[in-house]
Amino acid sequence: MTINVYTEQTPNPATMKFMVNKLLINGSEDFATKESAEHSPFAKELFKFNFVSGVFFASNFVTITKTEDADWADIEPLLKEFVKGAVESEYKIKEDTGAETPSFEGTDIEIKIQQILHDYVRPAVEQDGGAISYRSFDQNEGVVTVELRGSCSGCPSSTITLKSGIQNLLQRMVPEVKEVVSEAL
Repeated sequence: MTINVYTEQTPNPATMKFMVNKLLINGSEDFATKESAEHSPFAKELFKFNFVSGVFFASNFVTITKTEDADWADIEPLLKEFVKGAVESEYKIKEDTGAETPSFEGTDIEIKIQQILHDYVRPAVEQDGGAISYRSFDQNEGVVTVELRGSCSGCPSSTITLKSGIQNLLQRMVPEVKEVVSEAL
C-alpha cells in the first residue's frame, strides 16, 4: 500500500494535522512532553526534531505542535516526509494497539453524557486534530468537566467550541447539564 500524507491546518496556529490513508490507532494517544513519549517509538522519533513540542495521535492522523520559533513553511515538508516514512516503516504509537472499545461508567446521566461526547463531539473535535475526554459530572452544580487534548489544548478558539458547541449540545440533550468546563492539563 502506498502511504499518502497530506496536511490540514487546525484552529490552533501552533498545531498541524498530518493525515494518512491508513488507520494509525484505535482511540487516541497524547504526548504533551518528550518524556511522556518514552514508550512510543513514533512519538519519540518526532520529539528528536527540536521544533516539535507536542504529538497527538488519533485514528488516521497525527497532530504535531511546534515550538513558537518554528515556521510551518519551513518544517511542514520535513515532517510530512518523516510521517510518511514512519507509517511505511510501521513505527509503533504505543506497545499495545489492541482495539479500544469505549466503556462508560457512572450514573445514567453520566453514561448519557459520555455517550453524547463519544458519538457527537469526538468526531467533530477529531476533525480539528484534537480529542475530548469526559472527566466528571457534578450533579449538584450541573457541571460537566472535560479534558481537551491535541490541537484543542491551548487553542484560542477552544473556549468558543466548549461553550457554544459542546455546552449547548449537552444542555439540549441532557437538561441536568448547566455548564461545561475544561480541566487544565
